[in-house]
Amino acid sequence: MGQLTVSGRDTVYVWVGRDTGGQPDPSAVLVRRASALLLGRANTAVVLTHDREGRPVVRADEVEVAVSVSRTAGLVVVAARRAGAVGVDVERIRPLPALALARRWFPPAELAWLGDRPEAGRAVDFLRLWTAKEAVGKACGQGLRGGGLRRLMPPPGLPLRPVPGAEALRVGHPRLGRGLVLAIAAQASAPVDVKVVQRPGHEVAAERSTSVERTNLPVVVRGN
Repeated sequence: MGQLTVSGRDTVYVWVGRDTGGQPDPSAVLVRRASALLLGRANTAVVLTHDREGRPVVRADEVEVAVSVSRTAGLVVVAARRAGAVGVDVERIRPLPALALARRWFPPAELAWLGDRPEAGRAVDFLRLWTAKEAVGKACGQGLRGGGLRRLMPPPGLPLRPVPGAEALRVGHPRLGRGLVLAIAAQASAPVDVKVVQRPGHEVAAERSTSVERTNLPVVVRGN
C-alpha cells in the first residue's frame, strides 16, 4: 500500500479493496492494513476490537483509531479516523424505483426534494440520501435503528456538512467514480477532511473468489 502521509487536520482516510469472499475476510485484511498505515505500525501490532456502542475500533500500543466498513458487489470500503467516530456506506449505482422507495422510507421533505430532482439522476440522488443515513447511523453506533431512515440529511456533496438537528454530526459524499456512491459521516462539530487513499482499480485483494451483492436497501412491495 505504500506510505501514508497523515494530515495534521481532522481527516477521514478511505481505502477501497476487492471483496472476494472467503477467508481471510477481505474487510478484516483491509482494516488491518489501513490501520497499520495510519498508525505507523506493523500489521501484526494492530488489534481490532469494539467500543461501548459496538463500533469497530483498532488499537496499537494504547493508540486508537475508529474504523467503519461497508460492502457492495465485489468491493469493500474501509474508513478510518483518529479524532473520533466515523461511518461509511457505499452502493453501486443501478436502476431503482427511487420515488417509491423514498415515499415508503424517507421523510416528506426528502421525498419532495427527490421529486424535484431531474429524473435521469434520481436513482443516484436517492442513493446519496440512503448512504448518508447509513453512514450517520454507523458513526452513531446504532445503524438505522430508532428511525434512522427518517432522519433528515443535508444536501449531498462535499465538504462534510452538519446533519440537521445534530450539529455534532457531519456527512458528505467523496467522489469514487466507477458507478459508485460513497458517504462518509463523522461525529464532529468542526470541519472534517476526507482523503481517499486507495481507489477502485488500485486495490489489494485477499485470496479467494466469488463476490455477492450486499445491500441494505429494502424491497418495495408493488402497489404501495
